[in-house]
Amino acid sequence: MVKRKNPRRKTALVYICTILFSIAYIVIGRNIAMQGYPNWEEPSTVSYRGRVQEVMSQEEISGGQELFLSVKVLDGPEKGSILSVRQTIYENYYPVQEMAEPGDKILFYSDKNREDSEWLMLEYVRSDGILILGCAFALAVLVFGRWKGLNTLVSLGFTCLAVFMVFIPSVLSGQNIYIWSIVTCLYTIIMTMLLINGVSKKSFAAGAGCFSGVAMAGILTVIMDWALGLTGMTTEDALYLQMIEVAEPINLRAIVFAAIIIGAMGAIMDVAMDIASSLQELRSNMPQIGARSLVKSGMNIGRDVMGTMANTLVLAYIGSSLSTTLLMVAYNVEMIQLFNMEMIIVELLQAIVGSFGILLAIPLTSFICAAIYPGKKKTAPFAEAAPVPDALGSTFEE
Repeated sequence: MVKRKNPRRKTALVYICTILFSIAYIVIGRNIAMQGYPNWEEPSTVSYRGRVQEVMSQEEISGGQELFLSVKVLDGPEKGSILSVRQTIYENYYPVQEMAEPGDKILFYSDKNREDSEWLMLEYVRSDGILILGCAFALAVLVFGRWKGLNTLVSLGFTCLAVFMVFIPSVLSGQNIYIWSIVTCLYTIIMTMLLINGVSKKSFAAGAGCFSGVAMAGILTVIMDWALGLTGMTTEDALYLQMIEVAEPINLRAIVFAAIIIGAMGAIMDVAMDIASSLQELRSNMPQIGARSLVKSGMNIGRDVMGTMANTLVLAYIGSSLSTTLLMVAYNVEMIQLFNMEMIIVELLQAIVGSFGILLAIPLTSFICAAIYPGKKKTAPFAEAAPVPDALGSTFEE
């Protein structure tokens, strides 16, 4: 008697292997990425969180105001103690900080190398609000997605670890940014597909379509980088990157390449998975549909998705540079100058290149799905098929 394979056991094995593979990638990748990482000195300041108990004094100073706050320490070795913290507000310094009030949670610091250093208010604590919102989002994902919702959160966590613990250290270590950005994208695609759908034809089709779109985005970025003569000096942040003391100067043009393909990967992956999942459902419910009709359906779905996803990319990049664009327009910068500024050009390049990647992913994913999704031969004319119930419970015939 032949024993049948347990699909749940196979799924669990793939899931565990993917988790172990991801952990190994983070650990080994970080060790490799940290080779050559600069040994920066430890910061001379130490920061703690605290809650304002009362405003002890307030006085006018030249160009602003000065407050002395009674603050209860919420963390660190002095947790629970009450300290005096000074808040200085300068009216000509932007952004202008609001006056602290009793009950506010603040971040304050001191120079740990000086015994007579006083405590100074640095900023209001805002991370707690983001943490609450993030927990609410995670709960909503779990309630709606159930097991796949959990897999979504796990894959999101590994993606963040891959970027912040592997990719960013590799950049600061002076290693090849082009290679590490490609490796990061490849790892993220494989890990996400395996965690969400396991080893399946849907994962293969969506992964292949996504990687082809990302590859297209990368090739176009390299070509346009050469054609447009980009320098990578798009913002003041890029200038500060050049001032960092590292063994090898950071390649700003490579940073643009990495930003484009990593930013486009999410949208391309979304489109590829939409098509792969939709065509699988179509094949499962209508096994008699032919490969040509399946490709046609995939293209129609892709056109609808493309219409909204292209807007998503363009609006996302426009929103990220909206303040600078408003500033340029307010100072009457000519449109011809505005659309030749490297910062604006890079934002437009990101949107266009990402859209090209989506355009390639749509037909390729559709063709792969048509080739690998199994179908059945028609046993009767399609017109004589059983009526299909609609959403209201009635039936209709094709």
